Amino acid sequence: MLESILANASAASSATVDLQSFLLCTAASVVLGLCTALLYMFRNNYSKYFVTTLALLPVMVQIVIMLVNGNLGTGVAVAGAFSLIRFRSVPGNAREIACIFMAMALGLATGMGYIGIAVLLFAVVAVVNILLILLHFGDAKAQQKELKITIPENLDYEGVFDDLFLQYAKSCELIRVKTTNMGSLFELCYHIHLKPTASEKEFIDQLRCRNGNLNISLGRIPVGVEQL
Repeated sequence: MLESILANASAASSATVDLQSFLLCTAASVVLGLCTALLYMFRNNYSKYFVTTLALLPVMVQIVIMLVNGNLGTGVAVAGAFSLIRFRSVPGNAREIACIFMAMALGLATGMGYIGIAVLLFAVVAVVNILLILLHFGDAKAQQKELKITIPENLDYEGVFDDLFLQYAKSCELIRVKTTNMGSLFELCYHIHLKPTASEKEFIDQLRCRNGNLNISLGRIPVGVEQL
């Protein structure tokens, strides 16, 4: 099951692949490429062109590997193919890079005739990936939020909200202070962990009484760009 269907081919550089084996490998590449695209689309934002490329990538890699199979240029071709990921014009996030590597690995496997290994590889990665997503593995703590408070420049922000933080929050950390509106206002950025019994509306209303009813925002902490 895990052996190559091209095992009977000659190891010489002039090795040929019969039509039946080529069509079988190509069909496997297409199916696995479509499955990889569907896996990437699972609970994720995506673009039409990226998922289309992801579906076709195993077939393209397979063709390259079949053309150079048994030749010293195989190593150069593989290295060149993988280098395309590093020097793309638009950086990708971690999940995109992972799916591209998997699509290329599937193409390498089918290109060398190891269809069983390709199917097994996809099954293992797909099951683990879906389980991690469903189990919310690595998700940030929902209770921790980002609080931004705008205050006038004549208000001393050091300790002005401490009593409210003690009343409504388990923990609070001042992350950043910056000036806005040509230096006439300050924007304070906190990472705050609210108490389970705390009312967000009541908390914000209390803050508004201190900052002169200027802008206040309370939401999830933004996640950085997931680039590799």
